[in-house]
Amino acid sequence: MQLPDYHTHTERCGHASGRPADYVAAAQARGLTALGIADHLPVLPTPDPVLAMPIADLALYVTEVQELKTQFPGYVLLGIEADYRPHTIADVEDLVQSYPFDYVIGSVHHLGNWGLDDPRYLKEYESRDIDTVWVEYLELIGDAAESGLFTILGHVDLVKKFGYRPSRRLERELDRLARRIGRAGVVVEINTAGLHRPCREIYPALDLLVRLRELNVPITFGSDAHRPEEVGRDFDQALELALTAGYRQFAVLSPKPTGGRAELRSLPLPLAGL
Repeated sequence: MQLPDYHTHTERCGHASGRPADYVAAAQARGLTALGIADHLPVLPTPDPVLAMPIADLALYVTEVQELKTQFPGYVLLGIEADYRPHTIADVEDLVQSYPFDYVIGSVHHLGNWGLDDPRYLKEYESRDIDTVWVEYLELIGDAAESGLFTILGHVDLVKKFGYRPSRRLERELDRLARRIGRAGVVVEINTAGLHRPCREIYPALDLLVRLRELNVPITFGSDAHRPEEVGRDFDQALELALTAGYRQFAVLSPKPTGGRAELRSLPLPLAGL
């Protein structure tokens, strides 16, 4: 599969397994063109060892991945996945800018203090209006896009993870989100992890992906792997979805020799084998 995987996690995050080197080996075995390791940035302001590494481990994580970058130049990239939460974004930005990340994935996992994709808090859905949850979530994704902090937006319709769907078609809200993302110039990942969650669907769904394609929003690919064997998982389906939505190119990241955010360029989507 001639695609990169820019969304992988390691055992440091507290809910995954495997060292960064294990993920590199898995990516090479699958024939992927590049591997980005993007573990979870420490949760701010209160650490949560189930969700992310402690701040004390962040420098160790960076050093470990940088060593792999030296061993596999141009193949391994140093990334991080950071939560967009309005009340912590300034602190997140300060922390992110303290390290030489090639790219930053921006994700929304919380509405206020509620971890909407966290199984520990699943019952919260029973006391919420699902339409309001979706609308608030989509607004936060748009805010994340416009923050300027993120290279890639992660699993942009993660709110569907547990299979809770809105009671109406959110045409206006999805149109608005697509426009906001398009103006922001951020990349959107096609994330295959949803196929293995109760929603049984790739993030994002086809209707949103078509909207993004119509606005020329660049896409890339991520497995959200939490085990080495999940690297590049279901990328054949991700590629098919991208082509169905009308995409013919995808974005790749080229690390700068001097460090700092990687440069973006476009490549044709592979068509063979479908």
